[in-house]
Amino acid sequence: MTIIKNTLFFIFILFYSFSALSEQTVEEIIKERKSIFSKNYKTAKRVQGLASNGNLDEAKILMIEMSDNYTRLLDLFPENSKTGFKTEALPAIWENKDEFNLLMTKASSNMIELTSAIDGAEDVKATLGKYMWGSCKACHSKFRAEH
Repeated sequence: MTIIKNTLFFIFILFYSFSALSEQTVEEIIKERKSIFSKNYKTAKRVQGLASNGNLDEAKILMIEMSDNYTRLLDLFPENSKTGFKTEALPAIWENKDEFNLLMTKASSNMIELTSAIDGAEDVKATLGKYMWGSCKACHSKFRAEH
């Protein structure tokens, strides 16, 4: 019964995602993804500050929020959103879509893993570097225009 419920829930979410995306204009899509990336950067800085000061419970809430944001980004790079509206996304995203999606999925997973790894970390900065900042760098180095 649980498998059926989970499958139906997944189908509902998938349908809702496609419906919502199809109703968005290119401008809205680009602005949303830019907003999410900007929010994740600001949130990452807050995570760093909180974790460095030992406020791990607050930091973990933000880590999960970032994970959810990376998952949402998977739907925000349709073919018709390659240019315009000051996007900094490089054509490499669409040329290497599977690799890009894998990086977004990995970034999401890394943030969830970080919620556990941070507890026993002897070096908080290095742990954040590995799980959080490393994800940012992996994507920016290949898929974002320099600014």
